[in-house]
Amino acid sequence: MPDYKKLFDLTGRKALVLGAASGIGKASAEALGALGAEVHCADIDLAKAQATAAAIRRAGGKADASLADAASGSDIAALINRAEAALGRIDVAVTTPGINIRKLVLNYSEADFDRIFDLNVKGTFLFFREVGRLMARQKSGSIIATSSVRASTIEPGLAVYGATKSAISLLVKGFAAEMGAHGVRVNAIAPSIIETALTTPIKARPEIYDTYARHTVIGRWGQPSEVGAAVAFLASDAASYISGSTMLIDAGWTAIDGPPTGLTQIG
Repeated sequence: MPDYKKLFDLTGRKALVLGAASGIGKASAEALGALGAEVHCADIDLAKAQATAAAIRRAGGKADASLADAASGSDIAALINRAEAALGRIDVAVTTPGINIRKLVLNYSEADFDRIFDLNVKGTFLFFREVGRLMARQKSGSIIATSSVRASTIEPGLAVYGATKSAISLLVKGFAAEMGAHGVRVNAIAPSIIETALTTPIKARPEIYDTYARHTVIGRWGQPSEVGAAVAFLASDAASYISGSTMLIDAGWTAIDGPPTGLTQIG
């Protein structure tokens, strides 16, 4: 029988998390560190990335931090070189940065469109290309990107954002097909409503916050730690036969058509 505890253990793994200053990126870095990985925390907000690394160290893990703009090709290339130098290798690479410009298509400017695609899609591509080259040389690794339930379900004002997340999920499939021969797995996570700094404005409007919560089958928003745990799973040997997938972390958001109202009593 396999040693199932060992399958989830990341002791000795070297991990890079881009977007580690807050939210899902921060939780992902913390989860990887808690399970034994040494983590390089990168973000455009260096002070907060350093705070994440410090928290991992206080918990008994190993971590450092550096500055990187996820939308800059030169920054990402430098980050990969820096992380490899610091860690010796990169076994796990996670990218979480993304933005949402919530506007109707008719109100979108070209500048808005370029900004969201440059970070969400081009930034993911650049990260894939640079870390993929390193992992192809290593002949091993797990790469994890960040999509969204908005890749498949949408509402007014989210068409362009959803298009970027759908593009990421398809990019994952194609890149996984290319990297499998090198022993590298490529996947994405697709969260629904997670309480982060980006969703704070929604929490300030209880009628909208509660409506979104009721759209899940368990009736609540998710926590970044619940997404970080899924990232750690995809990074581990427990997910060794998973590649080219986008893992939904959505509390049933995409399983139902509308809020779960009109429920009948069980029994």
